[in-house]
Amino acid sequence: MKEFSKMKTIEDFNFKGKKVLIRVDFNVPLNHNRQITDDTRIKESLPTISKILEDGASVILMTHLGRPKGGYEHDYSLTTIVPVLSKFLNKNVIFTRDLFSDKTKKVAAALKPGEVMLLENLRFYKEEEKPNEAFAKDLASLADCYVNDAFATSHRNHTSIATIAKFFPNNKYFGLLLASEIKNLNKILYDAKPPFTAVLGGAKISSKIGIIKNLIDKVDNMIIGGGMSYTFIKALGGSIGNSLVENDRLEDARSFVQEMMLKGVNLYLPIDACIAEGFSELEDFKMCDIDKIPSHMMGLDMGKRTRRRFAEIINKSNTILWNGPVGVFEMERFKQGTKALAISVAGATISGSFSLVGGGDSVAAINEYNLADQISYVSTGGGAMLEYVEGKELPGVQALLT
Repeated sequence: MKEFSKMKTIEDFNFKGKKVLIRVDFNVPLNHNRQITDDTRIKESLPTISKILEDGASVILMTHLGRPKGGYEHDYSLTTIVPVLSKFLNKNVIFTRDLFSDKTKKVAAALKPGEVMLLENLRFYKEEEKPNEAFAKDLASLADCYVNDAFATSHRNHTSIATIAKFFPNNKYFGLLLASEIKNLNKILYDAKPPFTAVLGGAKISSKIGIIKNLIDKVDNMIIGGGMSYTFIKALGGSIGNSLVENDRLEDARSFVQEMMLKGVNLYLPIDACIAEGFSELEDFKMCDIDKIPSHMMGLDMGKRTRRRFAEIINKSNTILWNGPVGVFEMERFKQGTKALAISVAGATISGSFSLVGGGDSVAAINEYNLADQISYVSTGGGAMLEYVEGKELPGVQALLT
């Protein structure tokens, strides 16, 4: 899916005098008082919004928030977004509660260059999550141009992501964030400088099967850590005690090991583990060989020898992709492996390697240790990033290319 050359971004056009409908991702976390606890996604949209406003256009923003069960729900109203966005943009943001009222249409029609309008939560309408052309046409009637800057939602075949683009056949564009995500992911998938090392962690092999399959033909080294590594260790005959395992995926693991051997991919699994009797900060823990875990104990982090081994491989790599933690990252004593991995990836990047990190816990680790500035690219789009790395076409991307 190497189609970056076809991408038409907002940098290719001057929007002066236009009304521009932008699909952003303001699906931000809220506390019990409906206060935003992490405004990262709003900040990430600002370069695209600002560029279009600076051209002399007016902007209409649309997004979803949470998972309302159908119809208006106060807890998911975008009223909580308005003051935060207004502060960032240093201007009053016009907010409309009903997408298709006469008032909304009049406000949109009367927008002047430099003004910003925010539409209410798209998921208050059932037509959003099931592609609906009439719904898309009504939204499209508000503007002259369409911009998608919501990478994290672009794997969804939703009306505001995929269907709406057809109503702007010559006036649809990639926002700066979406274009940057695709450009950097394509660099990993199609232009990786060898040695290319993929580091895959997380709990289950079942959630990474597509990624492993697609990367086997692209990488030089495959590092498998986290809970999923125990399925591989058991598949190879090791004793893993009470460690997390997917017994129905043992054959998949053996098949992957064989395929990597045949294709000359170096597979690296943990060699030792930090083990305890259960998931608790109070548990006594110790180190042991990962294939010799006592029956009453479980692996909860990678051991010191594994950390050193993985660091050596990463430090010799020119391209690094990391997705997924390699231990029980939520607990202080079992996050040391993930911390060591984050430091190793950052260190290799400082030495000149290209690194891309994506996935909630991996990004959380990078941020917790203030290493984001030492990573070449930190992807914003959990599920969308995983599907793209699997080789799947993202509806939101395809809609802009066709």
